[in-house]
Amino acid sequence: MKLVVTVVGKDRVGIIAMVSQILAENNVNILNINQNIMDGFFNMVMIAEISASKINLVELQKTLKEKGKEINVDIKAQHEDIFNVMHNV
Repeated sequence: MKLVVTVVGKDRVGIIAMVSQILAENNVNILNINQNIMDGFFNMVMIAEISASKINLVELQKTLKEKGKEINVDIKAQHEDIFNVMHNV
């Protein structure tokens, strides 16, 4: 199962490392990553494979959301199918 992870917030050192660490600790494989910084704001989109993960999507979403609050960014993880439906008109 693929998921889309988005991160948005004020730029700071270590955002990619912190998000990647959570994914790695839970055996979630990053397939693609795109990030940029515009006027001090960090934006990142990751495509990841969660099939071999030690935790389910709901638990991963909770863990990422908590880390986001801790580092003052918004982190969301959505099943790829839901992301695609939400972003097709």
